[in-house]
Amino acid sequence: MAVEMLSYIDRKSPVHHLSGVTKLVIFLMWSAASMLTYDTRVLLFLFLLSIIFFKISRVKLSEVKFVLIFILVFLVLNNIGIYLFSPQEGVRIYGTKHILFDIAGRYNVTLEQIFYQFNITLKYFVVIPAALLFMVTTHPSEFASSLNKIGINYKIAYAVSLALRYIPDIQRNFRTISHSQQARGIDLSKDENFFKRVKNVSAAIMPLVHSSLERIEVISNAMELRGFGKNKKRTWYSAKPFGKRDFLIVLIGLIILTASVIITFHDGSRYYNPFINR
Repeated sequence: MAVEMLSYIDRKSPVHHLSGVTKLVIFLMWSAASMLTYDTRVLLFLFLLSIIFFKISRVKLSEVKFVLIFILVFLVLNNIGIYLFSPQEGVRIYGTKHILFDIAGRYNVTLEQIFYQFNITLKYFVVIPAALLFMVTTHPSEFASSLNKIGINYKIAYAVSLALRYIPDIQRNFRTISHSQQARGIDLSKDENFFKRVKNVSAAIMPLVHSSLERIEVISNAMELRGFGKNKKRTWYSAKPFGKRDFLIVLIGLIILTASVIITFHDGSRYYNPFINR
């Protein structure tokens, strides 16, 4: 059975048992901490905690492998772009210049640039596990109720819930269409050359778009017939109560965020500089 990308994965784990509101608040605080700091010590600590939480969640790497590969490819392209457009950014930030070797013109490899881009990469590795955990351990309906509880209009929250629910449906529809295309002799396997495969995959896009538009129309009509959106508030079937464990986790998250901000800005700089005597 094919693994569905970014769909809810039901597990018996402490992470799954937390309220959706708790996971959303923790994710926002986690993202804020990682975005505010360039302190390598803080980022390494957050990265270690991310790995621990991922292990506790019992989510397997194989279940999120496709998304991880996609993000890692983007990360590599991002690092290449940073170096191409700003090869001396690390030198500017840290105020020293330790050249390992020259390439051409203003392009050379310095310890400062490597360290700066290492911190950029570390930021990704801090946020990615938290983002994936939030997506795959929170049921779409509970996610919608979480958004509504923090003040987002329930119509917007429900639209987000429907979008998350529809991701697995799109994947199933694409697999069904691709299988029917292959039955008609259109090769989508790795045996075909890359450009031919892209062309053959493109042939499956239009039927997928048509089926998606039809489903959207059916859902919209059903919601309109049921009077969705007429009232100012709504109740949530999948909402979890906010318990003692949730309060404790939010408190720990707040402490981590506060500590990371204090450590980062205690000397007036966002950057931990190992190239000068502190």
